[in-house]
Amino acid sequence: MEAIRFQEIIEKDGEVAISGLPYKKGQLVDIIVFPQIVDINRPSLTVSRFRQSGIIGMWQDRDDITDSSVFARQLREDTQSRRQIFNDLIRY
Repeated sequence: MEAIRFQEIIEKDGEVAISGLPYKKGQLVDIIVFPQIVDINRPSLTVSRFRQSGIIGMWQDRDDITDSSVFARQLREDTQSRRQIFNDLIRY
């Protein structure tokens, strides 16, 4: 299943217009709409704030992570596997 992403600004309450889709007349499509939440009051994360956040080095004392690169790669692969399983489920 291939997704096509559009970002549109709602110009009239309750309506959005999408054109230019690569589908033919009579073809069934699913349309899911998510509002984009933008927090304009949230400060941007600067390098200084990121360093002070405690994220860097937060796993340094863990004994079960011997190679952080291998551990991070495994986390990404596990996430991809779960995403594929989810996509397979919603396809049917």
